[in-house]
Formats: sequence, C-alpha cells, structure tokens
Amino acid sequence: MIYSMTGYASATRELVAASGTGGVSVSVELRTVNSRFLDLNFRMPEDVRVVEPTLREMLMNKLSRGKVDIRVNVQRSEQSANAGAINRDALVQLAHLERTVLDTFPEAGRLRTGEILRWPGVLAESGIAPETLRDAVLACGKQAIADLIDVRAREGAQLATMLLANVTEMETIVTKITPLVPELIARHQQKIVERLQEALGIAAPDAAATIVSREEINERIRQEVTMYGIRIDIAEELSRITAHLNETRHVIEKGGKVGKRLDFMMQELNREANTLGSKAAAKELADSSMTLKLLIEQMREQVQNLE
Repeated sequence: MIYSMTGYASATRELVAASGTGGVSVSVELRTVNSRFLDLNFRMPEDVRVVEPTLREMLMNKLSRGKVDIRVNVQRSEQSANAGAINRDALVQLAHLERTVLDTFPEAGRLRTGEILRWPGVLAESGIAPETLRDAVLACGKQAIADLIDVRAREGAQLATMLLANVTEMETIVTKITPLVPELIARHQQKIVERLQEALGIAAPDAAATIVSREEINERIRQEVTMYGIRIDIAEELSRITAHLNETRHVIEKGGKVGKRLDFMMQELNREANTLGSKAAAKELADSSMTLKLLIEQMREQVQNLE
C-alpha cells in the first residue's frame, strides 16, 4: 500500500465539569500537503502547549514526508469560561462575616487577600483538571492521526491505480513498436541508398568513367547507411524503458514509502523517452515517443503527492 501526502482529519472530545455544570470541547485538526520533508506546524492554546512534544513524536512515528498543520482548539462553555472569576455574592457574605467577628473580637486580624481567594465559593471552579485537559488533547491527537493515515491510504490507493494504468499503457506502446523497429530501419536505409546512388551518379550510363570506382562508392554508401542505422536504432532505449517500467510496477505494488523512489524512476523514464524521440526516424516512433512523454508527465505530477 502506498500513501498520499495530502489529507485532512479531525477528532473532538467533550469534557464535563465534575459539578455537572459547564465543560470544555477539545478538538485536534490535521491538514497535510506534499513536501520533500516532514514539516510540522503547531497552533494551540498555551495552557495545553505542554503536549506538543508528545504530539510531535506521535506524528513522526507515523509520517515520513509532508507539510502538516496541527491545530488544537479548546472551547470552553460559558460556565467554564467564567471559572476563576470572583463570586461577588460569596465575597459580600465573607465581608459581612469578617465585620461580625471584628465587632466581637476587635483584636482579631483582618483576612489577607490570599485567604479571601482561597475561601470556599469565592472563586468559581471549572471542575476540569489540567491533567484531564491534556489527556483529552492527546486522545484527540491519536484519533486524528489514525484517521489521517486512513485518508492518505485511500487516496494513495487511487493514485496507485492510476499509475499502474499508465504503466500498462506504456508497456503496450513499447510492445507495439518494438517489432516495427527493424522494418523501419531497413526502410529508411533503403531510401538513403537510393538517394546516395542518385547523388553520386552510380545509375548513370557513364558511371564506369567516374574517377571513383563503383566499388569504392558502394563501400562508402554501406558505411553511411550502417552509421545511420546505428544512430536511429532504438532497441536499447526500448529495452531500458521496459526495465524501468517493470521496476516502477514492482515499487508501486510493493508499497510503503515510495515517493522518492518513483520520482527517480520518472526522471529515468523521461530521459529514455526523450532519447527515443530524438532518434525517431518515422512518424510511428515520433508519435509513440510523444505519447510516452505525456503519460510520464501525468505520473510525475501524481508521484509528487506520494509519501
């Protein structure tokens, strides 16, 4: 199985205060796009920033390439948002109690600010412990990463199907033109022979009277035709293209982290297709070379999205 580098996943958990009133909604969103390396970007509230190293390690254990945006959201309900606020009713009641005590015991000391804030009921309580909040973020992160892997795997499977279809089409083209190569070479060699003979006047009646003998001319023609045949012979290029296609198919079917390997294979295939086009001595070969390059370019664009 191969994996795409693009995907989106999110997970949410609702936390309820122990008192039964108020709560916190925690969510983790992951967005990934293609990148040469693994690039992690975090955005999260400061009160849960402590979980970033753990989330980073979880992502690095599952992903090897791609730009990943990690957004952690902590949304508190109105009751929780008021947590830590002064309860003025409790404060007024405490002030009344203090005055009553001082009226009876004038020598008694007055309450300090810390003592007032620690008095039960003076500060509203959220009921959500920091450890509970951090655990919820990590649980959401774990679920979001698992979902992201599934998304990337499904898209990777679709890309694999497309890539294999292109490989099959290119194999068909190579199989089709390979038997034509000797015939095409022979045909063009014959044309060159006829043109050289005409240019050198071998077919003329007084050919025997030429300074250069007929045998020497024929030998020169054979040399030129042989060199031309070597220049336009594409058997070696077709053999290398076939080998590269076999390796590409093997890499895709084997799966795993194949992006960089397939990118290299596309470079090699494109090099051979360009050489094939430069040697094309017939329309059939030129058309086949163009089709091969188009298919390779389609594959190259999709390979950029593979992990």
